[in-house]
Amino acid sequence: MNTLALLRSSPLADKLREFYALCKPRVTGLIVFTALIGMALASPGMIPLRALLAGTAGIAMTAGAAAALNCLIERRIDALMARTRHRPLAAGRLGAFEALGFVVILGGGGLALLYRFVNPLTMALTLATFVGYAVIYTVFLKPATPLNIVIGGAAGAMPPVLGWAAVSGGLSSEALILFLIIFAWTPPHFWSLALYRTNDYARAGIPMLPVTHGSEFTRLHIVLYCVILATVSLMPYGSGMSGALYFAAAVPLDAVFLWHAVKLYRAYSDQLAQRTFRYSITYLTLLFAALLADHYL
Repeated sequence: MNTLALLRSSPLADKLREFYALCKPRVTGLIVFTALIGMALASPGMIPLRALLAGTAGIAMTAGAAAALNCLIERRIDALMARTRHRPLAAGRLGAFEALGFVVILGGGGLALLYRFVNPLTMALTLATFVGYAVIYTVFLKPATPLNIVIGGAAGAMPPVLGWAAVSGGLSSEALILFLIIFAWTPPHFWSLALYRTNDYARAGIPMLPVTHGSEFTRLHIVLYCVILATVSLMPYGSGMSGALYFAAAVPLDAVFLWHAVKLYRAYSDQLAQRTFRYSITYLTLLFAALLADHYL
């Protein structure tokens, strides 16, 4: 066996992979992507290198730490759900003290990076986002109310605001519009997932909307929130923040999302719910990519 193969199969490499999985890399990747769009839109030209490097690293590290703390707090709940039972803590591949140490080092390092090399406002907003997601949402909202996603969505909508603050050193109405887009997007995104994972959530005792109010009620609210999202997503164009290129992308993206939602409401199936959930991720990615393209082109 060569040296590279030995390194890949070593206990240290296995442990690092578990810590990496603890950060929910796909979720963290989307967070970093939207933060980068916030940075770009706050910059008249290219993103300043210092803000780009230190801001991206600090936000990514703190987001990863928040995800890891979420996994630590919910490890027993995760073990009850098919979707999450294979996570490192739920499956017993990492210990609680290991995870806690990782959270402190990664999160503390990320916040220190933001304070030292970006600006105190970005650090403070990132810390507030960390607390909002890992503590207020995870500990208090998620087990207590079916509105957990709606209220807790404020923390998930912060990344582009963090990116904006990292470049500009302040906040603006444009940053608020980016926040509102993700805030409106969050409920239909997560409720689509919750629909085909209703039994999981019920078994774990989490009062997601399909568990407490049923499938039809949830599907109706997905449609309503898609209408709200379509309205909010046109605000960059209506406010003059973006131009025709963004508008030309946003309208069909909204139409397809609404089509998915209406179809899901009229004739439910788990497959349709899964497709709606997957499209919601594609929607947000392409919408923010359109903002970026419009800004520079």
